[in-house]
Amino acid sequence: MRAMADVIFLGPQFREPNLGAALRELAITGPLVSISAGWQEREGEIDELRAHVAVPVTDLALYARAEEVFAADQELHSAYRARQLRLREMQNLYRLRLAHAMEATRELLERDGDPRLVRRARRSALHVLRALDREHLCHIEHEHAAFRRGLRVQQRASVVPHIKALRGLIQGAAAILIAGGHVAVLANRLRLFDLQRLLAGKTIAAWSAGAMALSERIVLFHDHPPQGAGIAEVFDTGLGLARGVIPLPSAQTRLALHDYDKVSLLVRRFAPARCLTLDAGSLVHWRSGRLTGAYASWQLSRAGALAEVRSA
Repeated sequence: MRAMADVIFLGPQFREPNLGAALRELAITGPLVSISAGWQEREGEIDELRAHVAVPVTDLALYARAEEVFAADQELHSAYRARQLRLREMQNLYRLRLAHAMEATRELLERDGDPRLVRRARRSALHVLRALDREHLCHIEHEHAAFRRGLRVQQRASVVPHIKALRGLIQGAAAILIAGGHVAVLANRLRLFDLQRLLAGKTIAAWSAGAMALSERIVLFHDHPPQGAGIAEVFDTGLGLARGVIPLPSAQTRLALHDYDKVSLLVRRFAPARCLTLDAGSLVHWRSGRLTGAYASWQLSRAGALAEVRSA
């Protein structure tokens, strides 16, 4: 893989957009391409985005391209749906095991007793959580690899013309903008068209689910969801174009940042990756794979507090 150029993670853009300012800071004047596949049927509705950045933007239409591929290639579509069903079942089974492991861990955090014995039990419980996450991610990676090998996805006649067209659009762009939306839909379309390879070495600005899809692990999180247990869960692999980080979009509304024990457990569970908040106005900047700076973003610390994001 070629050396990476600038990769920028931003907070949500719908209320306090700072994408334009970030691009100006990098002296990027266009043309730009966007990826809005996470918006699904609303893909390509980027008039507000164009007005904000004030330079030409062409959407890559990954969602529409995928629908075209599936319509033309029934073998691939059937295999894709079967894989998604397997992944969904895997996630449900992992979620069941995770709930029990997390319940035990939380009980131990509140347990009194011999300090040495309690600490050892807590370490063991955390080890179980981390091992469960690793095992689940390994199974997900195996599913993706088997799908690619078995179907020879990027060599199929239904996919090759789209990859060639995307390569031309990306090569001619000064930067790629990756919006949020449905993270699973976005990640799947990025993989289908080999965007990990096509985006290597390009300047990228991503926000919300777009930032999550560029990390190594996509982690879903919400401490007080409308339904469910509110347990952070490993969901999928990302493109890995920003390494060693767990992006946390809308952390102020999704996480109980005042609960030091919860925050500390999240940090220790996903260490050594850094858990970084991405709220309105946030900006985290990598250059050639090295974290070089951040603004209005915080790193969650092992003590459970918010710490300054320091350059790598």
